[in-house]
Amino acid sequence: MRVLICPDKFKGCLEAPEAAQAIAEGIRSARPSFQLDLLPLADGGEGTARILREATGGREVAAEAADPLGRPVRSSFSVLGDGRTAVVEMAAASGLALLRPDELDPLRTSTRGTGDLIRAALDRGLRRIIVAIGGSATNDGGMGMAHALGARFLDAGGAELEPCGEALRRVRGVDLSGMDPRLGECEVTVACDVANPLLGEEGATLVYGPQKGAGEEDLRLLEEGMALYASAVEAAVGRRLSDLSGAGAAGGLGFGLMAFLGARAEPGIEVVMRAAGFRDRAHRCDLIVTGEGRYDAQTAYGKTVAGVSRAAGEMGKPLVILAGALAEEVLSPEDAGDLPANGERICCLSIIPHPMRLEEAMATARRNLRYAASQLARLW
Repeated sequence: MRVLICPDKFKGCLEAPEAAQAIAEGIRSARPSFQLDLLPLADGGEGTARILREATGGREVAAEAADPLGRPVRSSFSVLGDGRTAVVEMAAASGLALLRPDELDPLRTSTRGTGDLIRAALDRGLRRIIVAIGGSATNDGGMGMAHALGARFLDAGGAELEPCGEALRRVRGVDLSGMDPRLGECEVTVACDVANPLLGEEGATLVYGPQKGAGEEDLRLLEEGMALYASAVEAAVGRRLSDLSGAGAAGGLGFGLMAFLGARAEPGIEVVMRAAGFRDRAHRCDLIVTGEGRYDAQTAYGKTVAGVSRAAGEMGKPLVILAGALAEEVLSPEDAGDLPANGERICCLSIIPHPMRLEEAMATARRNLRYAASQLARLW
């Protein structure tokens, strides 16, 4: 019996590698004869670089970058085991985790540090780049990233603007003549876990701006500014991109990468599974076990569990999902919509053994996951 163990992180308590280890420990305790293949996964958010680096036998490369407020920070990117592909995780330079709660301000923050990491990858001779864009603290449409790579943004009088969310509404011209020529040799893939367009009710600003510190007036200014900025950028590159799926990811960084680097946006889990060789390993197994912290309606929108579920169904492999919490829509089949739990080969189980507060559930997540996996193995 061969089991592929491929969970995402259980946010706030277990990273994906730790979750995979806990599941493996539980299965081994009940069925020592089972052969286990551990392949922790991610969907383009925080931890994606580590997941791909470890899955492919790659390495981490230290690099200097600017944080979301422009301060120098020691960061890094990863080189995959093929020696040719870089993984730049925007959260490593432009992420929420780099700021204190009182520093959150999408009018001031920028993606310049993400551009710094892309340039560092170019300096290492890498021309295939995966940019994982979850966990953003920014809402600048990729303005800072492009500026770090040589783009200039001009106001109505022709003066150059410093990139940040507040400057979006003053952009009237875009000068791309100074862009790093090495970008023309690159294949850039955007790994994102959301499909939002750049503008509107479902766009970057109105959906994600509040979690980055934007108040109501900030949201109005940022949305108006993003529309003006997008118009100027699309005129400069000769393509309409703001309506594309993923353009609104990471405060519009998805839009910026597509516009300035010619990037192709893909669901992060598909990028990760392909780079990590998921399907080859899944074909060799008898059972797939995945999991995440909360299984709910958001799962269907590009999350790890949805990607694994889809692939398992295509290959006819039985799949079990272990989750810390099951939302109401999971428990009511008529409301489940596109949730993967509708698949006939899928079983979804909560790892919580008895009623408990959230704080206790998170503190005991590893133990609970291990126990649930042991019971799964006995039942199987």
